[in-house]
Amino acid sequence: MRCVKELLSRCRFASFTFFCLAAIAWFLALFPLGWAGPARGQTSSAAPKISGVLLVLPQQILAGSPFTLAVLGSDGRLAPGVAVRVEPDQQATTDQTGRALFTAPEAGGVVFARASGASIPALLDPASVLPSSPALRIAPVLALNDRFSLCGAPFDGRADANRVKINGQPALVLAASPECLVILPGPKAAPGSATISVEAPAGQWSASTELVSLEFDAPNPPLLPDKQSQIRLRVRGSEQKLRIVVENESPGVLRFLRGDVQQVVTSGGPENFAALKVKAIRSGDFSFRSRLVAAPDASAARRYLDAATVRAPGDVQTKLQHWAKRLSGSARDSEAVQRSLCPLAAGTPPGDLRALLDAACAAL
Repeated sequence: MRCVKELLSRCRFASFTFFCLAAIAWFLALFPLGWAGPARGQTSSAAPKISGVLLVLPQQILAGSPFTLAVLGSDGRLAPGVAVRVEPDQQATTDQTGRALFTAPEAGGVVFARASGASIPALLDPASVLPSSPALRIAPVLALNDRFSLCGAPFDGRADANRVKINGQPALVLAASPECLVILPGPKAAPGSATISVEAPAGQWSASTELVSLEFDAPNPPLLPDKQSQIRLRVRGSEQKLRIVVENESPGVLRFLRGDVQQVVTSGGPENFAALKVKAIRSGDFSFRSRLVAAPDASAARRYLDAATVRAPGDVQTKLQHWAKRLSGSARDSEAVQRSLCPLAAGTPPGDLRALLDAACAAL
């Protein structure tokens, strides 16, 4: 699904004199927490951040096999000592690395993990899905400061049994199943072409991708009360046109003129950027988040909708069944389903149904 450690750029202007602080230290925050070497698709970007806890699971889990999940605290660090429950009746506490090992149930279609009010589903596959000729599946472009998924090969469900490197440098395996890994690039990873190599008990594999950094320029012209300005989001590491979601986390201080959550397409080329029109409202701290938009996965979305249908009230079941059928059609049908589904998910109370709808929305 869509994968979330996002690039965070924090800024402040006082008396509308601007200065910007770039905070790109997610991995450095995680690194001290017991990672002693290469030990961490698709991440469910729909994973809810509730009560200061965010759960990280592989997108796909193999029935009857071990899998590792991770728990992040509100500070973005791997969180040890957190009690986690996995349906139907497993419980464990995250170790000093912020991870916990479970065994997947034998059947069910989806698996739920819960901790401190947070709930996240993962797709449960039968053991027969492992390919006879394994190969790594990875997105063609990945964000340097975001966790990402690596699927396809027969990995080990114990995270530390898989060794992942990016251009020869160790990366962190956050979560693992025999089907997918969730990876966080190491501190020495750099923008540009990248070779991802994996060593697991069942074999060795490699794949190519591009790593990009997403960076915000200072507003131009400088911010002034009630005056329009522009902020450029620059891409380093790729000349491709990229779809990026940008979220304004401080709408009371700074306003995006085209919506505080908007999707932009970069220009492509050597000067790869996208421009956002903004207006200052008052002095204070403000921050943005940006993430790459992954390719839609209609098959995963349909499976989440099928699981949501049996948990939904009668008037909602009909909608979900209709949308699931439409996901077998064209890309335009998938876009139409997303436009209807995401508002429904946002208006659904927290719980298993909301988690499934969020996961389906994120897959599209």
